[in-house]
Amino acid sequence: MRLEGIHHISAITGDAARNVQFYTGVLGLRMVKRTVNQDEPNMYHLFYGDEHGSPGMDLTFFEYPGAARGLAGAGMVHRIVWRVSSRDALEFWEERLAGRGVRAELSRGSLLFADPEGLEHELVHSLAGDRPLTANAPEIPGEHALQGFEGVRAYSNAPVRSERLLGEALGFTRQEGEHWEVRGERRGSFYAYDPAPPEIHRSQGAGTVHHVAFAAGPGDLESWRTRVSDAGARPTPVIERFYFKSVYFLEPSGVLFELATIGPGFAVDEDEQHLGERLSLPPPFEAMREQLESKLSPLPYPPAWRAAAAG
Repeated sequence: MRLEGIHHISAITGDAARNVQFYTGVLGLRMVKRTVNQDEPNMYHLFYGDEHGSPGMDLTFFEYPGAARGLAGAGMVHRIVWRVSSRDALEFWEERLAGRGVRAELSRGSLLFADPEGLEHELVHSLAGDRPLTANAPEIPGEHALQGFEGVRAYSNAPVRSERLLGEALGFTRQEGEHWEVRGERRGSFYAYDPAPPEIHRSQGAGTVHHVAFAAGPGDLESWRTRVSDAGARPTPVIERFYFKSVYFLEPSGVLFELATIGPGFAVDEDEQHLGERLSLPPPFEAMREQLESKLSPLPYPPAWRAAAAG
């Protein structure tokens, strides 16, 4: 029983429309689900990813309209790391981002930048060998498209406290220092710690990561829950999220982890050609559709080219 790398990463935005414009219009991701926060259904929960909504490339955002910008500190993921295919791809993204007013820092093997709310991203030329997960976008050549998650970097004051949970319970493999790999039969990614900046007082808000989810086999969630509990963490019961099932817990360094099942997936309630084009509601929320649609703000999606391609 192994975890198949990162399933999804969930962050916070204070402006859903601007968020859509950046992640679909600038980064070329596909919106694969437009739904609501199942714990606070008056707010959007937006999912971006590849053409199929595959685990391994799902970046999600909870919208808290007008939320103040947050600041990552100890016990928080502070950087999302993406795969690209080559050095040429890094140079393509440096030019594309600069052309849209986004400052990017190119080094030998990576490109650093932040979204409009300060969420930090890094693109790296990956040699992982996993199947690339890409979305179609007319302005982005396929060979330069983002190819899924390489990993995440988190701040910690005492990473040693997390070693037992990561290594023994979750099966992460230590690579070097505080860099861990989580790899299954098909995919993998990394989870790494950096020293927490002593001068930073963390605050959850727009532009910060809420949690990171790792991919579990559909029938393995209860077994993982037992492992996590036996290692001293306090997992939630299995929660039905309709598109997957989940267990949540805090790892000892303070980062909120989720274990999410691979499937049933985002095409369970809409045709794959039209993912993300309308508000999708899990069955318990369908009776609230009229109320929710009247409160949620319109979004600039789908773009004209995608609507035309889908017919």
